[in-house]
Amino acid sequence: MGKNLRQQKRGRGGPRYLSPSHRFMGKPMYPQETKDGIVTDIVHAPGRSTPLAVVEFQEKTALLIPHEGMHVGEAVGSDQADGSIVLLRDVPEGSKIYNVELLPGDGGRICRASGSFATMVTRGDNKCVLLLPSKVKKVLSGRCRATFGTAASSGRVDRPFMKAGVKFYAMGVRNKMWPRTSGVHMNACNHPFGGQTRPGKHKTVSRHMPPGKKVGSFSPKRTGRRK
Repeated sequence: MGKNLRQQKRGRGGPRYLSPSHRFMGKPMYPQETKDGIVTDIVHAPGRSTPLAVVEFQEKTALLIPHEGMHVGEAVGSDQADGSIVLLRDVPEGSKIYNVELLPGDGGRICRASGSFATMVTRGDNKCVLLLPSKVKKVLSGRCRATFGTAASSGRVDRPFMKAGVKFYAMGVRNKMWPRTSGVHMNACNHPFGGQTRPGKHKTVSRHMPPGKKVGSFSPKRTGRRK
């Protein structure tokens, strides 16, 4: 008898794979009204790569992703200063923005990690073209909102973890399994690729295979490197 694969264990919802969501501060989203806001506090957010800024607006208090250099007492308006929340059609070409909405009113979906930003390529009243960190150009509605500047904690990746235990707990608070053992390094009873130095068979499998054999590429349209 073999053991359950990693993807099968995650489906059971055991304590090793549960996300510690009770520690999360909440999801940072743009409120409906984004004028005349004041930063009242900047707090640590477990499970996130950036801190969170507590901003008080006229109607409600919201959690936002701070920009590089944001401080308590800073005003959050709709001008073109860092930290300002504006529509994409009002962003000058070449400007850096982050926490960009994919659909108007969704609260921000992309460029939310520490140090990330998108660059405005061309803009219009209806459509705007952004250059993402992945060098992909994306066309979005001009009514989507974004924040001027760069997401905070850009130097996070410059500091090494130094110890494996620190990396283990840092990944655990984000609900990420670490270390991740390759299938070919397992025993044959634990993984279809186990017991060999490399996969001795094709990694492509049918989508109709039983769960114990669903490893590798599921019914791929293409394989190999893109040239």
